[in-house]
Amino acid sequence: MKFEQIRQILNAQAVCCEEHLDAEASAAAYASDMMSDVLAFVTDETVLLTGLVNEQVIRTAAMLDMRCIILVRGKQPTPGMVQLAKQNEIAIMATGFNLYESCGMLYSNGLKEGC
Repeated sequence: MKFEQIRQILNAQAVCCEEHLDAEASAAAYASDMMSDVLAFVTDETVLLTGLVNEQVIRTAAMLDMRCIILVRGKQPTPGMVQLAKQNEIAIMATGFNLYESCGMLYSNGLKEGC
């Protein structure tokens, strides 16, 4: 599934690195506000859904070669997050849906695993 399809499903706003929305997502997504869990349990390139808004989210995603972060509950990234995301070529999207709803919508549209 392409990141653009994910954006459409979640009615999300592309906040950073829109030029990467044509990239293909793997078959999985992972949802967590605890970056220690992300580091412990994510084993392949996935899409990260989180309500956590700080630079550690970008650093964690970069370590795991994640190319897309979706912020839930209407949260917006900090300027520091945007700067790091641009440096690491990580797309950031923001949706008004909560974490549970977002995972359910992606799962029902074919993005499996980890939510």
